[in-house]
Amino acid sequence: MTHGISRRARVVAGGLTAGVLISGVAAAAPASAAAPAVSCTSSRTGLATKLQKDITAALATRKGSVAVGLYDRTTNTTCTLRASSAYDSASTVKVTVLATLLWDAKKHNRYLTGTETSLATAMITKSDNTATSKLWKQLGLTKVKGFLTAAGMTKTTPGANGYWGLTQINVTDEQKLLRLVTAKNSVLSDNSRAYILKLMGQVISSQRWGTPAGAPSTVAVHVKNGWLQRSTHGWRVHSLGTFNGGGHDYTITVLTQDNSTMNYGVTTIQTVAKAIHKDLVPTASKSAVYVPTSTPREAFVATPPQG
Repeated sequence: MTHGISRRARVVAGGLTAGVLISGVAAAAPASAAAPAVSCTSSRTGLATKLQKDITAALATRKGSVAVGLYDRTTNTTCTLRASSAYDSASTVKVTVLATLLWDAKKHNRYLTGTETSLATAMITKSDNTATSKLWKQLGLTKVKGFLTAAGMTKTTPGANGYWGLTQINVTDEQKLLRLVTAKNSVLSDNSRAYILKLMGQVISSQRWGTPAGAPSTVAVHVKNGWLQRSTHGWRVHSLGTFNGGGHDYTITVLTQDNSTMNYGVTTIQTVAKAIHKDLVPTASKSAVYVPTSTPREAFVATPPQG
């Protein structure tokens, strides 16, 4: 943890890592108790039916709450499952933090400073929590909420009291964010979009699990993951990915909770991802799938601002 953080702050952050219930910290809204069906649509004949069948099969034996979003521009294909269910963001919110920083810089017609560039790089490529806390505090909730409004991410609620890792997200809003990152729009400049994709493409190898699993070598991969254990709903394990190549341009969001271990959540996400990549970009070659061997030591929850 950073120097200068109070003992209480360290205890709070550590408690969240260990899954201890902290009084006053609200748990994520539980996903629907019902078991909704995967819903897919596509302009390509037969693709929606195949994806629906294969994603459903991928989840047939998996426990926990899983939300899925897929969008492929090339074939106008979408798939959703529990798209409106809320989850604690963990570190997936870091893409939103970077997008907010760039959106705000664009509004003021300025480039990022050297310090901001260093913090943004560490935040995305290494999932550095200290860097995220600094940028979150610099931006403040007003700017974060301003970006969310501009992006149409109306169901995303920033974590209170500096706890950015407890931001409430859902598949619908994360897919909106990834659409903004991957196509020309009035919210993010082309340079900003390219910068976000660049950093998501440079995530360290130990954190490139999740949605990239099964992506063929012909497809460019950009990813940001998040993982967090709490006393309610066990492990939250999430993965955001954008993919371009093999004649396709698509984004995948998979959010999970109620996982018994982090590895269990990773496996669930990768099982879904492999089904999607196989259906969209069939290939005879096999892709390496990363399986974490130990739990990364990150809380993904900021300490409250000191002050």
